[in-house]
Amino acid sequence: MPDQLVHAHPAASVDWLRDARRARLLSLVTLAWLAAESSLGLAAGFSAHSVALIGWGLSALAEAGASLIVLWRFTGSRTLSPSAEHTARRAIAVSFWVLAPYLVVHVAHDLDVGHRAAPSVLGIAVTAVSLVTMPALAALKRRLARRLGSGATAGEAAQNLICAVMAAGVLLGLWANTLGWWWVDPAVALVLAALAVREGVRAWRGHACCH
Repeated sequence: MPDQLVHAHPAASVDWLRDARRARLLSLVTLAWLAAESSLGLAAGFSAHSVALIGWGLSALAEAGASLIVLWRFTGSRTLSPSAEHTARRAIAVSFWVLAPYLVVHVAHDLDVGHRAAPSVLGIAVTAVSLVTMPALAALKRRLARRLGSGATAGEAAQNLICAVMAAGVLLGLWANTLGWWWVDPAVALVLAALAVREGVRAWRGHACCH
């Protein structure tokens, strides 16, 4: 979405300001869940030595960064600032990009030393919960993003959707490993790295509103 359309000057709109408060509230709710998700995901990932599960746990930190950016965007005088929206949208793009290099390096390392993911009950449980909750959060944020004209909020919603896709991929990898298909776990991690790069480019260019 072009920067000049980010605000159709809704400064006097009570509905717009109400939606901005809702965006802040959803970001706070997301931060609370991501704190638990990241801790549990990383614990399960290192225990099972699953690169996809570890990457998923780390992605929660990138998502938390996106939520913090949206909180910053809609706080105080920045709430009605087009320049703050532009800065927040670019920062969201960077939050997508920080994950990809880690995933690629970690996959290369694990393949080199021959590590294989092991089944993880905790990993299955926490990713299953995210698979259900994150799409609902993303849907709410995308609706708010359209009403607010906020690419930053749309980017945060995209982060939540990627979290759900990652959860599905991790579950697939853990299940496939029980069949001896060890390569599914690193393959999922590489696909997720590519997806994060793509979404970062979209956010940087301002296309997230239409995603």
